Amino acid sequence: MTCSPRGLSTLFLAVLPWIVSFPSALAAQPSAPAPISAPLRALEFGQLNFLHTTDTHGWLAGHLEEPSYSADWGDYVSFATRMREKAEAQGQDLLVIDTGDRVEGNGLYDSSEPKGIFLSEILRHQHIDVITSGNHELYKQNTSEAEFLSTVPNFRGKYLASNIDISHPETNELVPLAPRFKKFTTKKQGIRIVAFGFLFDFTGNYNNTVVQPVEKTIKEDWFQEAIRDKEVDLFLVAGHVPAHSPEYWAIFEEIRRIRWDTPIQFFGGHEHIRDYAKYDSKAFALASGRFMETIGFTSIDGLSTGDQSSAASSPVFKRRYIDNNLYSFYHHTGLDEESFPTENGLNVSQLITESRSALRLDHVHGCVPRTLWTSRVPYPNPNSVFTWLQTRVLPDSLKDESRGEVPSVAILNTGAMRFDIFKGEFTQDTIWTISPFTNSFRYVKDVPYEKVQLIMEVLNKQPKVLETLESGSKLSPLPCPENLARAAYFTTEVVEEDLETQPVYNIAGSHQAPLSVDRLDEKILPGYTTKDDAGTDGDDTVHSPISFYEVPNCIQALLSADKSGVPETVDLIYIEFIQPHLAMAAKFASLDVDFFKDSEVYMPSTTLTDLLLAWVKKHWKCE
Repeated sequence: MTCSPRGLSTLFLAVLPWIVSFPSALAAQPSAPAPISAPLRALEFGQLNFLHTTDTHGWLAGHLEEPSYSADWGDYVSFATRMREKAEAQGQDLLVIDTGDRVEGNGLYDSSEPKGIFLSEILRHQHIDVITSGNHELYKQNTSEAEFLSTVPNFRGKYLASNIDISHPETNELVPLAPRFKKFTTKKQGIRIVAFGFLFDFTGNYNNTVVQPVEKTIKEDWFQEAIRDKEVDLFLVAGHVPAHSPEYWAIFEEIRRIRWDTPIQFFGGHEHIRDYAKYDSKAFALASGRFMETIGFTSIDGLSTGDQSSAASSPVFKRRYIDNNLYSFYHHTGLDEESFPTENGLNVSQLITESRSALRLDHVHGCVPRTLWTSRVPYPNPNSVFTWLQTRVLPDSLKDESRGEVPSVAILNTGAMRFDIFKGEFTQDTIWTISPFTNSFRYVKDVPYEKVQLIMEVLNKQPKVLETLESGSKLSPLPCPENLARAAYFTTEVVEEDLETQPVYNIAGSHQAPLSVDRLDEKILPGYTTKDDAGTDGDDTVHSPISFYEVPNCIQALLSADKSGVPETVDLIYIEFIQPHLAMAAKFASLDVDFFKDSEVYMPSTTLTDLLLAWVKKHWKCE
């Protein structure tokens, strides 16, 4: 996500020749809003051009409440086809890349039983040249096996897994999830490419898969042989790895140790942000946001090919972050509502419509009285998702009858909530977009209340001490990936101070903003305003900046207590995901509890998703 540098003035926009405006266009999904006319920056094509998606998390229907991101996967299929036609007509090449986390996070994936039965068929209709796994494909045995048995064959020869092995579902033999790398030559320019597909140093995978650390993988013979191939014009490193990361820096240094001058194009992901990293004058990395909000575009011009000397070349790298809507697509292809769609793209859009209908994703469970935000208002605040959870949902819903009136405190990580809740209809799709996880609740009895407060302080104030378990495995982060990325890589500028809460920040990075109805008449709409290693002109659509408020790693709710005051001891209830973090925090709080042995299930067979949906049905009835 991106909050922004400073907005551009209307006068400045008026004198820029590369910014244009077009009428509104219609989106493919029947319930999607039409995109809004906005100033656009042009794409700069080169010899070799790329389109990139990452962290789509099942959002293949697009955003049905946000005009800026309302195109669906079928529209993207048409866009990629038309962009390839445009490039090839100019004697250039275009490649399509996807770097994982295609599952979990939207009703189109999560609402089916088994999960994802519609997603694979929809995905496979896009022509993708290099595709990789994300961490979400590996959390569960059935998800990784579906990847191995379905997605890998669907993209045979395109799917790469440089550092992932899987236990074969039939033989139990440990085998590569997909080929480690591939070499190919582009159609028009004859550019010779060696491509890899990596995952960051992930340790939260199910035990049927093995993710080898990147620094170990790049020392293996096959990788060393691949980077010593002298008949290579470009190394392409695709992966579910942050653009700014030690893993990608290690790969860059290893390639440069052998091939000091060959251009390298990285494609990243995982952090849910728009980002562009410069390693040297011939090596760059692009990350393209999240949830089908962004289609990344990058181009390389001035590449040496064939017998030409790469040392003599001075390639030029360009990038754009395209808002995922038909308005942008029409402009960048030079086409319109009649000439843009392809038969394949229209068929995919229809398939999405039929799949959503079969899953009853438009079924209304309730009506949201006001929009609740994850980061656009401070916490605590009446319009904060986390305040709503803390003061309403958890106290109203978390109650195990077997515990009677025992005082209790619930702890929930803020990363458990993945999206804003918009005013209006709360549908079957909504529940999965805001909380797609299936973690249950657990509890430990008779924990001193003061120890709970120390644990909360450790969880929120000292995150670095909780990064690694005694076994050496890394803990998964507690906040959402985009919040973690802001803290790690982007400088912040305080633009407003609220002494009763906390500062409001404009973030150099990426921040999505819904387009509320009362702001649609403004010339410059709120949205992504990205600052990266190449500057502040990367977004294809010129937006006004959006404020961002920091939220804690975890929140707590005192659910039941003696009215006379704070209880001495409580049941400590928590979502199962944070159990390893609590175990570590308890040591710092001098709490002698083994969360893995001493805890029990709280409200059996109830997940956070179940809890949220039940609360909405009871309290947010439609008139």
